[in-house]
Amino acid sequence: MTSLIQVTGHASFRLAPNPGPMTLDGTNSYVLSGNGGRSSVIVDPGPDDVVHLDALAAVGDVELILITHRHHDHTEGAPPLAAVTGATVRAADPAFCIGGDPLRDGDTVVAAGLEIGVLATPGHTADSVCFLLPSDSPDRPHGSVLTGDTILGRGTTVIAPPDGSLRDYLGSLRVLAALGHASVLPAHGPQLPDLEAVAAEYLAHREQRLDQIRAALVRLGPDAAVAAVTDFVYHDVDASVRRAAEHSVAAQLEYLRGVE
Repeated sequence: MTSLIQVTGHASFRLAPNPGPMTLDGTNSYVLSGNGGRSSVIVDPGPDDVVHLDALAAVGDVELILITHRHHDHTEGAPPLAAVTGATVRAADPAFCIGGDPLRDGDTVVAAGLEIGVLATPGHTADSVCFLLPSDSPDRPHGSVLTGDTILGRGTTVIAPPDGSLRDYLGSLRVLAALGHASVLPAHGPQLPDLEAVAAEYLAHREQRLDQIRAALVRLGPDAAVAAVTDFVYHDVDASVRRAAEHSVAAQLEYLRGVE
């Protein structure tokens, strides 16, 4: 039994068994097909979990495995799934490709009866990409967008320098907002109905946080350390996500200090 949940005309997902403070309910491993299920594309296989990967392999002829970014909760299962299915693995980072070329911004990947657009969205990581399914909803210019960790189903995305960059991330959010009212298929959390709206919310949240960092620097001094600023801005944060809060503060300080 594959335990797939259909979310759009061309996309289903299986929730990986890796819940946690950073992964929410777990990684959403997507199964894409535009030819009635005769073949499929797997996006973000998730962890190296035998039951999860066996379920993904059981969907049928897996033509291709795509990766949104390099973090292990997205990539770890790719090599064993490729070994079982014979599928090519493609990612923006060549280190995670198996038998295929690295993805480039603007590429169109043709597989499983679909044309899948590749959009570079650096910020969460330098190699982050989103995948566009323009045919998924004919009444929407860009149909559905698989956003990886660039936009989550709930909460906010961690930006951890040096791989992550707030300047890049804000630019990526503006690019996504310009795609309009596409469906959002995130790698963690529930699917969302309106990409433009959620990208605008993310941008507003980041600006609010930057204002809080500016206020902290006025109080603590312009050279305040990450830990001190984190104490000031995230004083009520749970210990389980303290490190993530420090990463976010570091990214915001780099942005404000012009280090990036």
